[in-house]
Amino acid sequence: MLDRGKIQIDLIKLAESGRLLRVSEPQSGLSLERKIDNKRPVHDQKRQLIEIFEATLARAQVNLA
Repeated sequence: MLDRGKIQIDLIKLAESGRLLRVSEPQSGLSLERKIDNKRPVHDQKRQLIEIFEATLARAQVNLA
């Protein structure tokens, strides 16, 4: 079962002035990363990546069951 409270979200500043958004879940080991598009609001990109992450995690859990 997916526990949203265990999902970790990190915003990482890269050396070449970019930023990276990382979403991970320690128990499954699943992690997704995406470089931030400075032309779009970070909040929208974060929400979109979390939706993709949750769908991927749910699919992985179904396949393991």
